Amino acid sequence: MSRKGKLPIPLPKGVEVKKDGIELSVKGPKGVLNLKVMPVIELEIGTDQIVVSIKNDKPSNRKWHGLYRSLIHNMVVGTTEGFEKRLTLIGVGYRANVQGNKVDLQVGFSHPTQLDIPEGIDVKTEKKNTLIIISGSDKQMVGQFAADIRSIRPPEPYKGKGIRYENEYVRKKAGKSAAKG
Repeated sequence: MSRKGKLPIPLPKGVEVKKDGIELSVKGPKGVLNLKVMPVIELEIGTDQIVVSIKNDKPSNRKWHGLYRSLIHNMVVGTTEGFEKRLTLIGVGYRANVQGNKVDLQVGFSHPTQLDIPEGIDVKTEKKNTLIIISGSDKQMVGQFAADIRSIRPPEPYKGKGIRYENEYVRKKAGKSAAKG
């Protein structure tokens, strides 16, 4: 049995959980999230908590126990509090603008780069357009969109210029040394 999977998931007030066949739906103040649950996973939905268990204790089924508990917990947290990622743009002239449902990035290329904002995600810019705040109820979508933005210009190891997560540490390398001789 999974140590993570054994823990019950607390349900805050205002969160409604429904299971219809293999489809699990979590509805809260920040939206509705859906998840298809494998048949080997059993859910006991109470008024104040959800308990995740597996039908038979085979090794091939045990691996899903902790995963589904974490996925459902992230759905509950996402529909009540939401998730947020912050990206910092470091470099001369690097900036981001949000225009409608697109993010316009100027990060040292000869042309601006545009990305479509997925549905269910909010994007804001602050600090003279050098800080991007990505928020939403789906943890996977928020993290994936932040990774997509970061992959356009990841931080380079010599000067540290690029797009990085707010608290990310970038190890710097020494430059070339002059040849002796």
